Amino acid sequence: MLGAALRRCSVAAAAAARASPRGLLHPVPAPGPAAAVQSVRCYSHGSHETDEEFDARWVTYFNKPDIDAWELRKGMNTLVGYDLVPEPKIIDAALRACRRLNDFASAVRILEVVKDKAGPHKEIYPYVIQELRPTLNELGISTPEELGLDKV
Repeated sequence: MLGAALRRCSVAAAAAARASPRGLLHPVPAPGPAAAVQSVRCYSHGSHETDEEFDARWVTYFNKPDIDAWELRKGMNTLVGYDLVPEPKIIDAALRACRRLNDFASAVRILEVVKDKAGPHKEIYPYVIQELRPTLNELGISTPEELGLDKV
């Protein structure tokens, strides 16, 4: 947005220079100190996504029947970049995508990432595992704790 504003300003300045009776051979006087400061606001004018829409978008992403391993990793990388712990239904969809791809390592890594994202809030990870337990049992996925990875 800022780049577009700067481009508009430079295009307008170039047009003014061409339209000037002095032409390009004569320099345009420098603007005064008041004109040197320009305020540009970069507010988002788009609609804001609700939590439910956010969750639905990610569940839909991971439920794509033709998702490949790269898309799975890309989606998880993007999701982990947000300042949040993903909802269990998003993780459920990601784990099911791992199962469709027969990618057990990614499934365990997703659970490790969730534990890491929970950070110092020790009650979040057990809650997520509790909510995911039926899916984990159905898909035959072990938690990092069950595999002994938390002791390494």
